[in-house]
Amino acid sequence: MTIAENEILPRRVLVASANHGKLQEIAAILGGVGIEVLAQSEFHLGEAAETGLTFVENAIIKARWAAARTGLPAIADDSGLEVEALGGAPGIYSARYAGPEASDQANVDKVLREAAPVPDDRRQAQFHCTMVYLRQAADPSPLIAQGVWEGRLLRAPQGRNGFGYDPIFYLPEHACSAADLDAKTKNRLSHRGHALRQLYALLCARYRLA
Repeated sequence: MTIAENEILPRRVLVASANHGKLQEIAAILGGVGIEVLAQSEFHLGEAAETGLTFVENAIIKARWAAARTGLPAIADDSGLEVEALGGAPGIYSARYAGPEASDQANVDKVLREAAPVPDDRRQAQFHCTMVYLRQAADPSPLIAQGVWEGRLLRAPQGRNGFGYDPIFYLPEHACSAADLDAKTKNRLSHRGHALRQLYALLCARYRLA
């Protein structure tokens, strides 16, 4: 990675997401280097069309779209639940698995219906997150970080915290669902937490932070 001598860490970065849970997780980690995290909703941008076929492609599409419309550096992630017995579904379609405007509950219900015949010993699942940072829309060398969180698929929702598929994602080593975890513990364990810490390290390297 080539680093320009005069590169300065930006103080404001746009997060290309309207998901409040994601914004809180990202702000909690990036605040450590003094970066102010701005929500896409503050700029009334709407949503980018996620036309990619992989998590990496979709994350780059969203970050580029946001950076081009605001002139700000942008961070975007594409993440989802992959259930082995469902061939990796819902995967990149996790946020819209039950339809373009589907609620979290509708998506969860669809996964549970499709996985109902799957026996308990074959309900392995993982959350995957790819996170991208672009200095500007035409950035030729984006920073790309990835994280994976291993678990199992429950048969019914459990827990009151989290969002998305958290209530049906079981963590055997903690004997609870992702939705049972407090925010601090989830940030430490989750796919997004792993990707964010990797992105943090990449930002530190790019901008020569101590």
